Amino acid sequence: MPDISPGAIAAIAAEAARLASERWRGEIEVWDKEPDHPVSDVDLLVDDFLREQLSALDPDAGYLSEETTDSKARLGKSRIWLVDPIDGTRDFIRGRAGWCVSVALIEDGQPIVGVLEAPSRGERWMATAGEGATRNGETLSVSECTRLHGARIPFTNLPKDSNLVSVEQPNSIALRIAMVAAGDADLVATLRWGHEWDVGAAALIASEAGAIVSNAFGEPLEFNTHAAEAFGVLVTTPGIHRAAIDLLSEQAKKLSVR
Repeated sequence: MPDISPGAIAAIAAEAARLASERWRGEIEVWDKEPDHPVSDVDLLVDDFLREQLSALDPDAGYLSEETTDSKARLGKSRIWLVDPIDGTRDFIRGRAGWCVSVALIEDGQPIVGVLEAPSRGERWMATAGEGATRNGETLSVSECTRLHGARIPFTNLPKDSNLVSVEQPNSIALRIAMVAAGDADLVATLRWGHEWDVGAAALIASEAGAIVSNAFGEPLEFNTHAAEAFGVLVTTPGIHRAAIDLLSEQAKKLSVR
């Protein structure tokens, strides 16, 4: 494997985020690549930059990104770059701060380096497998929450009868997962088919901070799969993961059917 340092990856992600920041709250072109899925010219600009720079850093690695046509040649690679050039595009195009650049290096189906650059929030999140996770250089650790009742979730408009507590909800799913890593939330759950690039870097950051990360059924996430998808993501403190699976299981079974 080439000598790829987390610092080198973070530097590329930081430059990509700088390019995005130059256009944030400025003139951008926006369209729907499919119904209710907006994209901007900045997404494509950042993706082009990341593809060029990361491929130069590790020419042998495949590349899987939200904004690049998938090449199944990646399936024959032991390593891939997993990229969301702007995770949280809706917040980006609305001038809100809940977006980031997400970059992960995947080896043998698992993330080994993950970086989230969130310049509008003044945050850099990093993790290396087996070495912990940080936000702006400070070591991260999940909260000590052990009961689902009262657990904090990044979600707006919770039902009035919910036993959960709503906290800030950035549009970026990666940032919401990272909030669990930092102890700013206790639970993140989705019940839909989602793409690997949405969660690759954040999943490593959360797990390195002590969170339990799985799909909606409690199964470990795998990356660089044929479909590049999984049904749901569930990220919690260790003490409530089982209870969250039990709560969501019936609904997950129904919604996962295509």
